[in-house]
Amino acid sequence: MKHHLLPVSAKTVHWGYFSKVVAPALTLQSGDRATIETLTHHANDDYERMIEGDPGAESVFKWTREHKAVARRGSGPAEGPFIRGSGEGVGVHLLTGPVAIEGAEPGDVLEVRILDVRPRPACKACHAGKCFGSNVAANWGFHYHDLIEAPKPREVVTIFELDTLGEPFARAVYNYVWTPQTDPDGIVHPTIDYPGVRVDHATIVKRENILSNVRVPARLHFGTMGLAPSEQDFVSSIPPSYTGGNIDDWRVGKGAKMFYPVAVPGAFFSVGDPHAAQGDSELGGTAIETSLTGDFEFILHKHRDLGGTQLEGLTHPMLETPDAWSVYGFTYPNYLAELGANAQLEIANHSSLDRAMRDAFRKMRRFLMTVHKLSEDEAISLMSVGADFGVTQVVDANWGVHGTIRKNVFRCD
Repeated sequence: MKHHLLPVSAKTVHWGYFSKVVAPALTLQSGDRATIETLTHHANDDYERMIEGDPGAESVFKWTREHKAVARRGSGPAEGPFIRGSGEGVGVHLLTGPVAIEGAEPGDVLEVRILDVRPRPACKACHAGKCFGSNVAANWGFHYHDLIEAPKPREVVTIFELDTLGEPFARAVYNYVWTPQTDPDGIVHPTIDYPGVRVDHATIVKRENILSNVRVPARLHFGTMGLAPSEQDFVSSIPPSYTGGNIDDWRVGKGAKMFYPVAVPGAFFSVGDPHAAQGDSELGGTAIETSLTGDFEFILHKHRDLGGTQLEGLTHPMLETPDAWSVYGFTYPNYLAELGANAQLEIANHSSLDRAMRDAFRKMRRFLMTVHKLSEDEAISLMSVGADFGVTQVVDANWGVHGTIRKNVFRCD
């Protein structure tokens, strides 16, 4: 077993997409471990707290009229002309990787164990011992067209802080209403429509003393983690799919194991969209988007060895924790294959919790019948009395429902 380090830099991240054609930032073998740094794509909501003085973050977010450190920010082409900025197809998340796994082939399953997760501290001396994150009530949020206070509509950014050494809670510092921001290329962004735009704090009004009696329990986890799909060369980071991606489940944190079907040689694992805390549904648009470092272990399960194991027949992401298994249903299990050439844009027109629930039910049924050898009638009965189905997210176009079965239901006295 080897232990690798993958720090963030403009050369080790890709922004807004998964890809089977990007050169791996790291190649390792089954059984190896890696410490991987990740950055939030919302760090420029407060440059001073989340970027300034941090060499890794500064190298990624560097953007002047003369130089843009990471040009492609989405699954579109890297060069223009553009309305919002280069790579303006779809996709927003900063992902570290890809990590290639030697010997991984389509049909295999990659197990990713999250051994530890820790916050990336602020670097300015005045913020020593603190980590900061941004929560955005955004235009893609479930609430956006159902507001009751003026102005309507509006996007609101709330900055939270965590003590990196003390209590595991997040506290709100201030919030502000998004105002039109002009990027270094002269493009005006009236809404939050392009990742990494630096907010000029001279243009916003900070509202302090908010959520003054609230402490949000920290749930450090990775919102986006998975493998490259095979269907297209550049795939938006926003909708989750059969190889994982932007699942946005707060349970994908320390102590969890994620299992992903391999779709391309090398698997091409990427991780990012780090969160300090999130509730089921991620209703307003984002979690507390922060920067985290994780320790991971990678185990490759070859297709020939899957029979008779809990991975037999696995064609979708699955979570295992010490206490439970979870499967993930989506509006479309594989929207890339089901919706055709324009799938990455078309999926946003089909968001449905009904379809996601149906998919989660089918996946849980398969798991109980295949892994636990239940009949269909037994599986349906157990799901109704012993499984929990919840809304994972309603903000990622391919909406999600998770189905969870606790391990202790299979223990007999």
